Amino acid sequence: MPILSLHHVTATVDDPQTDLDFCLRTLGLRLVKKTVNFDNHSVYHFYYGDRIGTPGTIWTTFPYANKGVRVGAKGAGQVTTTAFSVPTGALDSWRLRLGRHGIAVADLESRFGEPAIAFSDPSGLEFELIATDHDNRTPWIADDLDLDTAIRGLHSVTITVRDPAPTVALMTKLLGYSVVDEMDGRIRVGVNGGRPGRIVDVAHNRDIAMAVNGIGTVHHVAMAIPTEAEQLALREQLIAYGCQVTEVRDRTYFKSIYFREPGHVLFEVATMAPGFTFDEDEGALGRELRLPPWEEPNRAEIESSLIAVTD
Repeated sequence: MPILSLHHVTATVDDPQTDLDFCLRTLGLRLVKKTVNFDNHSVYHFYYGDRIGTPGTIWTTFPYANKGVRVGAKGAGQVTTTAFSVPTGALDSWRLRLGRHGIAVADLESRFGEPAIAFSDPSGLEFELIATDHDNRTPWIADDLDLDTAIRGLHSVTITVRDPAPTVALMTKLLGYSVVDEMDGRIRVGVNGGRPGRIVDVAHNRDIAMAVNGIGTVHHVAMAIPTEAEQLALREQLIAYGCQVTEVRDRTYFKSIYFREPGHVLFEVATMAPGFTFDEDEGALGRELRLPPWEEPNRAEIESSLIAVTD
């Protein structure tokens, strides 16, 4: 069982200030790292999560406003919904909270015994809050939230594919997932006990159009693996299985490999260590722009290319 849980979900959003306001002041997450897209230094990379950005609580964004990036189209081969976990009984408070922030909320039919609400962020990303009493993680508590309402972390992601069988086969044979439930058009797989933060819903529709990446779409979902050695071993297994896998990439706060599963969703496998306190004390997380050590000589140029934000 190489995979422990989800690690993070990364999306392409529009304006950086609007994204910060939504994630910090509407969702009540903590900004645990303010850095840049390592592949495009003129774009921020914001990491949000719990107190220290524990894998399984992390939501991350690339704000691409005014960078010539088109609005994306949701569809097959993509994470189409990101769900966060909240305590049982918290949804009424969240309906009111989201409404105060001008966000429309839709009630969902209970799936797999868990009530949920759905909403979108200003960039058009689709979210759910799922109420559960099976999540004992300690949340980050923003000033106007409390222990009975605050988001615990990621609950699950919904990936959409045309044919679920090859996707489920790879996840069960190589990643350690197992099928935990099924309903019309949706297969739930879980890993390491299948609790919140360890769940992927495989939604399937043979007639759905393929997704197009862009603003308002999820770029990839990352899964957590304990060590670099296990990551390298899994990489070899994935290659032998027929996947095209990247070399290991140093993301400063974890090491990563990337590949597309058979339904074309981009998966990342990220190590647990070293974590977000690698270059900042816990109390200072997210306050200053952090760059990978090899980019520090270019700090002035990078900072001049970024839009000023207040968090």
